[in-house]
Amino acid sequence: MGQQYVYTVDNNLYINLTNRCSNRCEFCVRYYDKPIYGDLWIKDEPTAEQVIDILEREYDISDYGEVVFCGYGEPTYKFDEIIKICDYVHSKGGRTRINTNGQGSQINGRDISGEMSKNMDTINVSLNATDKVKYDAICHSDYGLEAFDIMLDFARNCVKAGGNVVLSVVDCIGQEEIAKARKIAEEIGAKLRVRELL
Repeated sequence: MGQQYVYTVDNNLYINLTNRCSNRCEFCVRYYDKPIYGDLWIKDEPTAEQVIDILEREYDISDYGEVVFCGYGEPTYKFDEIIKICDYVHSKGGRTRINTNGQGSQINGRDISGEMSKNMDTINVSLNATDKVKYDAICHSDYGLEAFDIMLDFARNCVKAGGNVVLSVVDCIGQEEIAKARKIAEEIGAKLRVRELL
């Protein structure tokens, strides 16, 4: 296991805080035989101070479009660290985004949608499917059939709190499902992003 807490993709900086995840999505890159972004399996979860130190020493935030919280795990397991790192990035004039499965409030035992919306410039929530049965079939969440509603309620609450929310699906689900996903996004006031399956 390595300790790759910060990595780059295109013009963005990515922050890898944990390998823990409440989902086991069938299409997740963590299960690919060959790593796409390098070895993102980490032995120890970093503190906010460790990540900020790396950013301070090795990167100029102004050189990057966004600082994105996304690794092999669900970043909201480290929500307190996320907020501290966001404060640092914003102090340097940077923009922040999180790629999340939308189960952060359940994971943290409290509603984090308000804090998330206040601190994150873009909240990308993985919709993945258009109903709870289909979601459970591909995401295999710790929260079972309730996971879909947990995720959608979180996205809805972030929108209500003023967050810039983007729901995302992978293009392999087909055009009919993508159309349904677009309708779900419109109903809660979010945007939809269709991601290419890597």
